[in-house]
Amino acid sequence: MIETPPLVDQHCHGVLRTELGLATFEAQLVHSAGPPAAGTTFFDTQTGFAVRRWCPPLLGLEPHCAPARYLARRRELGAAESARRLLRGSGVGAYLVDTGALGELTGPKELALAGDAEAFEVVRLESLAERAADACGSVADFLAELAGAVHHAGSGAVAFGCGPRAGYADALAGAPHPPGPGEVRGAAGRWLAGRAPGGPLRDPVLLRHLLWTAVLSGLPLQLHTGTAEPGPLAAFARATAGLGTRLVLLGGYPHHRHAARLAADHPHVHADLGPALARTGARAAAVLAELLELAPFGKLLFSSGGRGLPELHATGALVFREALGRVLSGWVADGAWSWRDADRVAAMLAAGNARRVYRLDEGG
Repeated sequence: MIETPPLVDQHCHGVLRTELGLATFEAQLVHSAGPPAAGTTFFDTQTGFAVRRWCPPLLGLEPHCAPARYLARRRELGAAESARRLLRGSGVGAYLVDTGALGELTGPKELALAGDAEAFEVVRLESLAERAADACGSVADFLAELAGAVHHAGSGAVAFGCGPRAGYADALAGAPHPPGPGEVRGAAGRWLAGRAPGGPLRDPVLLRHLLWTAVLSGLPLQLHTGTAEPGPLAAFARATAGLGTRLVLLGGYPHHRHAARLAADHPHVHADLGPALARTGARAAAVLAELLELAPFGKLLFSSGGRGLPELHATGALVFREALGRVLSGWVADGAWSWRDADRVAAMLAAGNARRVYRLDEGG
């Protein structure tokens, strides 16, 4: 049996505090541009089946119980107690929480309390720029406010991040190097002049400026690859080599092999084992084995990618443990690995790599 320490969930968000009906729960379970096919639900996905396999026992029900029965039990316990049971049953010892879009979601301290775990903050770069723009009218004030916000955030966070919808990959594809001061001022002026209050940051020059500001801070930088191929990030990886900042590629399924290849090619690049495993459910072991084929084991980090539903945090962790045990135990049974090496690598993937990359045992 493979032994692992408490997991470090190196990328997740907070959970919802509110009670959820069936439609609301399903909307959080699988993000889709439209409703499920007629006569089906979003429980009819690998994610939905994984939730039904792993979460009901944590709430005192049998595995694979009907969604209606599960949600009734959830309402009976209440949102807070359900979250507490799900998070504490996941075996996670530390959460790295992206605070870019808190809204109704719990923050790091609340998540830590509910899960009886440590929690650390990952600061979303574009959110800093958007708040600075809301507070400042002139270009000079905006850039000064933004520089101060990045410096202040970096003193308390363990990493910076940039969201999948910001468009940073396109911004970097043709110009991976930092923009000049004049280019930044011009872009800031255009963005501020055309931006509605609260409008998101999409300007490619300002995104590159933010990314390079984060790189020069020395903190690790999390980059969402979404469902796009991470290949356009290769030039940025080359440009940031030797600067001492670690890049962590998040997501990427079904292009997870590309992310693993980038991690193998660049000493400072790491790849996420993350929500691809929960998303593939019963096929998680096969996806994990593909990642382990390509990247050195010290370059891969676990995450759940959970957001909104504590079920996603719990399922991500439990599917990861099960897949990891299945893959490594199989290799031991085949004689390819020893039990000692299997346990050592499992500890690296589960927690050790994340603790090293984010310097969690050095106080952040």
